[in-house]
Amino acid sequence: MARIAIPAETAANETRVAATPETVKKYIALGCDVVVQRGAGDGARFTDAAFEAAGASLADDFAGAALAADVVLKVQPLNKDEMNLVGQGTVVASLHAPFTNPLLADYNTQGLTSFCMEMIPRTSRAQSMDVLSSQANIAGYKAVLLALEHYQKFMPMLMTAAGTVQSAKVLIMGAGVAGLQAIATARRLGAMVEAFDVRAAAKEQVESLGAKFVEVPQDDEADAEDAAGYAKEMSDEYKQKQAELIAEHAAKADIIITTALIPGRAAPVLVTEETVTTMKQGAVIVDMAVEAGGNCPLSKKDEVYTKDGITFVGVSNIPATLATDASALYAKNMLNFMGLMLDKESGELNIDREDDIIQGALLCMGGEFLKPDLLKGDA
Repeated sequence: MARIAIPAETAANETRVAATPETVKKYIALGCDVVVQRGAGDGARFTDAAFEAAGASLADDFAGAALAADVVLKVQPLNKDEMNLVGQGTVVASLHAPFTNPLLADYNTQGLTSFCMEMIPRTSRAQSMDVLSSQANIAGYKAVLLALEHYQKFMPMLMTAAGTVQSAKVLIMGAGVAGLQAIATARRLGAMVEAFDVRAAAKEQVESLGAKFVEVPQDDEADAEDAAGYAKEMSDEYKQKQAELIAEHAAKADIIITTALIPGRAAPVLVTEETVTTMKQGAVIVDMAVEAGGNCPLSKKDEVYTKDGITFVGVSNIPATLATDASALYAKNMLNFMGLMLDKESGELNIDREDDIIQGALLCMGGEFLKPDLLKGDA
């Protein structure tokens, strides 16, 4: 019988939790023993009583939860203090921030079996475990609401006795999971939406949601997307054309939401300082890439401020602002992932390293670090 620990998150602004009462019941049905740190679900409105009713036992602190645990499930990566309280050989599954986390090698030295949820392959079989998609979907929705909070006008067009209010013009940069959800949300709220993406394959999805696709003509469109479906770094010539096109559309936008990220690299600058000077008074920029440096150099991590009439929203952990649903989806992703390793009869752990999903997410095991390029910084 595997013992699963669910600690409280301690990272700043993190309100999510890696399990819910619903998933705890399912772990227990698989024959597992589950211990939850008191208060772990408070930020997401899951009470200790609800976890107890689901069959979990409660621990007073991280050490108590992790003591003798076979598995530790988290949202944010283990910090140094937590790492030192986890026993050798323990399975730890969480987001790992693999391109920026300085403790990756230490997890291996500590003898942990670490699974990086961000590195789960983006395949059809792994869709139910894809935490990046589930959390990006939430972030795209909430980004539009954050923009509205600071935008001083209506989103839809309104015809009133006092006159007509024009609908907001929204420009969304990046049409991945977050961008597409932002498009859908802004459209539902009545905005006129344009979307930009370097991947030509995104055009059909953007237009299916009722938005206009803004694209830079290029000779080899396939090069804009890598094998995993992510946007790739583009040529200098393309970047120049892109900057000119974005500046043209940004000048007309009331709200800009940027979502562009390149794994392992700083976020590409899409909205330059020069472009910002051409924007309307009262315009809002929500920079969803702020944690990776930002798609706008004027964005500040975890700050909202107004300069020269433009408001910059730099919330870095948007899913945590919708912690209940974000936790529920993350917890289901985690349950589906752990289901690959938990024996349905005994609840014991069985890690099949030949499984492509397990192989993709496994960082270290038995003293062996399996993703050495991450340590070199050139992944």
